[in-house]
Amino acid sequence: MPIGIETRFAFHLPRPTDVLLQFEAAAIPEQTILSSKTHLSDTHHCARVPAQDDIGERIWIRAEGDFEVRYEAEVSPERQLAELASLKRLPPHEMPGEAVEYLFDSRYCPADRFQTFVEDEFGGTDGGARIAAIRDWIRQNFQYVPGASGIHTTALDTFIERRGICRDYAHTLVTLARASTIPARYVACYAPGVDPPDFHAIAEVFLNDPETPGGGTWQLVDATGMADPAQTAKIGIGRDAADVSFLTSFGANDFKSSSVRVRTLDK
Repeated sequence: MPIGIETRFAFHLPRPTDVLLQFEAAAIPEQTILSSKTHLSDTHHCARVPAQDDIGERIWIRAEGDFEVRYEAEVSPERQLAELASLKRLPPHEMPGEAVEYLFDSRYCPADRFQTFVEDEFGGTDGGARIAAIRDWIRQNFQYVPGASGIHTTALDTFIERRGICRDYAHTLVTLARASTIPARYVACYAPGVDPPDFHAIAEVFLNDPETPGGGTWQLVDATGMADPAQTAKIGIGRDAADVSFLTSFGANDFKSSSVRVRTLDK
């Protein structure tokens, strides 16, 4: 079922500043952009560049003063869905190059710190069953608390505090998956049912593709339980949140406001 997206955010740049934006649903095979409209305030410079792994686009702007972004779209997700617990783990030596980088530690995901924990806590599971167990463990042990974390919060911080927002849940799932030698990446997305409504973050893991012998498949996993993969529109992916922020400012900026509305469409 298609989803409708309405996004607005505004910020102020006190001097000419370079800013990298990523907020549009990605035009990729697993989701069709039925319609899309983007409005940006006037800029000194504006250019589009491919985003991580060519999933979506980033927009470079150079601007000064008040700046507003307005975005509306209708998107039809059409991705492969599988029963997570039934999927096997690919042996590391059989993984394609595109998946290997998502085994490594990253800024917010210190996976090597958790190798002993995952074996102690989830040692009787493997592959998709391990991911399902990690997802359920996070959901049962963490509290979703807006404002409980900040831009410097890592998965280790969240593991200790046992609370956070979607960003923190995703970082923790990614970290524990990588500690289990399962490639995992961070996904910025839109999804109906997110409360409070906002840009959402979930994880994506690389497991054996049941439809392709020897192949692999990326599967979306949301430890918060709010996003249905069948109704989720990807914005972009990365090693963690640092790679796929909707706004990265290379200079001072005063963020003013943000609103996101996502709904299912009867079509």
